[in-house]
Formats: sequence, structure tokens, C-alpha cells
Amino acid sequence: MTSGTVTRVVVADDQTVVREGIVMLLGLLPGIEVIGSAADGEEAVRLVAELAPDVVLMDLRMPRCDGVEATRRICAGHPGTQVVVLTTYADDDSLFPALQAGARGYLTKDADGDEIVRAIDDVISGEAGLSPRIQRRLLERFTEPVRTAPQSPAEPPDGLTAREVEVLRLVAEGQSNPEIARTLHVSTATVKTHINNLFAKAGLRDRAQAIHYAYRHGLARPPQKPVT
Repeated sequence: MTSGTVTRVVVADDQTVVREGIVMLLGLLPGIEVIGSAADGEEAVRLVAELAPDVVLMDLRMPRCDGVEATRRICAGHPGTQVVVLTTYADDDSLFPALQAGARGYLTKDADGDEIVRAIDDVISGEAGLSPRIQRRLLERFTEPVRTAPQSPAEPPDGLTAREVEVLRLVAEGQSNPEIARTLHVSTATVKTHINNLFAKAGLRDRAQAIHYAYRHGLARPPQKPVT
């Protein structure tokens, strides 16, 4: 940080012990002043409107209004405030929505004080404040080979989302939930949620029905029979 300047920060986290710990840590760091703390996204948005901080350190999983929606509202209504996500989660379903909502930085909660200061400095100066782990994930995402897949209909059937279609294709390929999680760089719990949602939307009972459904709707190709 530039000598003599103070960066005014709001901390948003729904866990009291975690929130107070972050506030205490920031209080020990040079050039940072914590001017408020919020227990959910609604309170974070209100504090930004009231206090106009330079930076919000934003958790993602919070009640009433989650961190992604709070980030979207802050970035739309208060462009002078930068958002740095500080969360436990580094999976794609957390990372990319947060960045798309306007977050300029993304750290996981194992970050130390130096990393937090560096991320805050970066976003204040107009750069992206990303931890090395997140930078690697972004690089991996954009250098992954394109998965060859059958041509999907313009609109997925039964209101399936693009992610649910992707999960369904992997089910049809015979992948287990842990294998799908590794392929998509998400948690197994996230995969289970997608599968439960697509089963409910399509009226499916089990994976066998799901595979047949994927073939019938052109979302996956049956394996080719070996030539004898």
C-alpha cells in the first residue's frame, strides 16, 4: 500500500467467530481500517451504501442474500467499492459466478495476512486480486481441451440447465459421482444436487432411465458397437 493511505474495508461473513477473526486480523495489518462488518449479503449491501468502503471482503455462502448476489448489487450500484471474495470454496460453481458478478479478487480462507493485503492492493490499483491457487484454476479452465460432445438441441428439454445437461452426458458416459466431480472441478455434493434436480425435472427414477433419456433427446451418443 502507498505510504500514508488507508484502505477502508467492510467484512461480510455469516459465521460470527470467523467474521470477528477476520476483523481482528485486518486490524493488525498496516494501511487497513475495518469500518464495518456484516452477517449476510443484505447487511453488506446496506453497509456499502451507508459507509462507501474501498473494499468488501465477501463470503459466498450466507443467508438472506448470498455473496454472489450481494457482489452483483454492490458492483452495479457502488462502482467505487471493490469486492474481494474470501471463502472456503474454490470449486467452479463458486468461483465463476462470483467473478461474473463483478468480484475483482478471490481468496480462500487459508490465505494469510500478506495474501489479503496483496489482494486488496491489487483491486485498489485496478488489477485482479487472485490467489495463486485461483490463478492456476483459471488457467486450467481456459486451457482444458474442448470436450467433444453430441450436438445439443437449441433448448435443453424439460427446463434442464446447461450444467445439468453436462452432468447428464457424463452420467451417460458411465462416470460415477466422484468421477463427475473431478471432471467438472466441483464437489461431489454439487454433483448430487445437479443429478437430483435433473431427475426431478425429467421425471427420472434412476441412472438407467437417465442414460436412456440422454440418448433419446440427443444429449449423448450410445457407445459404438465394435466391428466384428
